Amino acid sequence: MPLVAGGVAALACAVVGVLVVAGVRGRVDDYDREKTTTAALSIVQMIKRDRLPGQLPEVDGIAAAQVLDARGRVVSATPDLVGRPAIASFEPDEDTVSTSRKLCPPAGLRGCMDVIAFRVFQPDGDWTVYAADVTTPWYASGSLVMVLVAMGLLVVLLTVLLTRRTVDRTLAPVDAIRSELAEITATESGRRVPVPPVRDEIRHLAETANATLDRLDAALERQRRFTSDASHDLRSPITGARAQLEEALMDPDLADWPRVAQNVLVSLDRLHAIVSDLLALARLDAVLHAGEEEVDLALLVSTELARAVRDTPTRVALDQDVTVRGDRLQLARLLTNLLTNAERHAVDEISVSVVADGRDAVLTVADDGAGIPPGDREAVFQRFVRLRESRDRDPTGTGLGLPIAREIARAHGGTLTIADSPKGARFVLRLPRTS
Repeated sequence: MPLVAGGVAALACAVVGVLVVAGVRGRVDDYDREKTTTAALSIVQMIKRDRLPGQLPEVDGIAAAQVLDARGRVVSATPDLVGRPAIASFEPDEDTVSTSRKLCPPAGLRGCMDVIAFRVFQPDGDWTVYAADVTTPWYASGSLVMVLVAMGLLVVLLTVLLTRRTVDRTLAPVDAIRSELAEITATESGRRVPVPPVRDEIRHLAETANATLDRLDAALERQRRFTSDASHDLRSPITGARAQLEEALMDPDLADWPRVAQNVLVSLDRLHAIVSDLLALARLDAVLHAGEEEVDLALLVSTELARAVRDTPTRVALDQDVTVRGDRLQLARLLTNLLTNAERHAVDEISVSVVADGRDAVLTVADDGAGIPPGDREAVFQRFVRLRESRDRDPTGTGLGLPIAREIARAHGGTLTIADSPKGARFVLRLPRTS
């Protein structure tokens, strides 16, 4: 970046320098031509007044001068051209008084010179006055070029230094962010990158990085908690089955093997249920979108209620044509989990309703049981969390039914919460509806 800025500054200085030199040279060239013309006119005045000497005095503004008579003979010249032939052979046109040319060099002289020729009307014919001066060089003035070069180099140097300083100050926060990110690991995920005080793109980058790290920390914490809880819940049925088998093997002749087998099957059933729910959660965690199928919630509820015979009466209130977009099987799993939970806690009946509320489709499953205290309404959606009443009513439960239901709701862009109810628990599912 500093080299690029220096190159741009050098190019700009070069362009400005060329324009300055060209402008100055033009002004100097015009000034020299005017001086040469003035000097030549003074010689013309000498001729007109018949005061032309044989040797012209040195005139300011010209390097050399000659006067030729009508026959082309040199009748007067500056000291360095006395006795020498004419320095030029061109003459003004018949209808002009003067003309000029650049000669490299004029006869008898050295170097390139600008030569002006004047026609002077005399009784014996037309005389010619030649006045020559050194051609203005392209740089006009050597000191000017040196000043421009020095200023250009100074500008380039200052540009490079300022650009380097600006780039260093700008990239310093980026380097700090990079260093911090390089040191963050799975075991030290609580660290965050520094946020610059200036509100610019780098600050937005740091804030976005920290937000991403927050989400990663939350995911890691869920993973650790999930692994810990899964290990504990998987260990319980395995330990129970192992203990019963070891006890029976201590005295195999007296063991009631059918009873032992039945108890081991119960443990295996619980283990199978836990593994199935874990696989369901793993699939939900890996799914990026829930599908694009249009699902009629009223039809889904009717189908699921008719599919399984339940011991608890179910009261339904279903609005028609309330559709959502998603995966029918996942939504059926969500509804089944809510119905199973409601049946576990219901005393007399379960109520299910489907209504349209603005842009949302609302599915409600409620029971008339003891309900869930407000302080525990979020805890029941955590994996493997089971309240005391739930454990008493169904010791074989996995504690994953409600977490699975909430994950399905989130995968469909919706929410699953527990609302206030006069009696029992009231689960409310809200999903974006299509109609």
